[in-house]
Amino acid sequence: MKVRIPSPLLSYTRSKEVSATGATLTELLTDLDRQFPGLRFRLIDELDQLRPHMRIFVNRDQVRDLAHPLAPGDSVQIIQALSGG
Repeated sequence: MKVRIPSPLLSYTRSKEVSATGATLTELLTDLDRQFPGLRFRLIDELDQLRPHMRIFVNRDQVRDLAHPLAPGDSVQIIQALSGG
C-alpha cells in the first residue's frame, strides 16, 4: 500500500510517497523500517508507543492503536506535528 511521508522524514525515504506492506500498523512500520532503517524510531518510542508529535491517518481517520488492521487498498499518511515556543 502507499504511505505518505512528511517532509521532516524525507531524509530517510527520499520520496513523499513509498510502498509498504503489513496487515497491521505495526507490521507496516516494521516493513518501512526494513526499507528505510531508522525510520520507525522516529515514529515509535522505546515503549512501543507512537511518539506524541506523530500522527498516523488510515483512510483519513486518525489511528493511535498500532494493532489497527490494514486492508490492501488503505491509504496511510504519517504527519509530524509542529512544535516550538
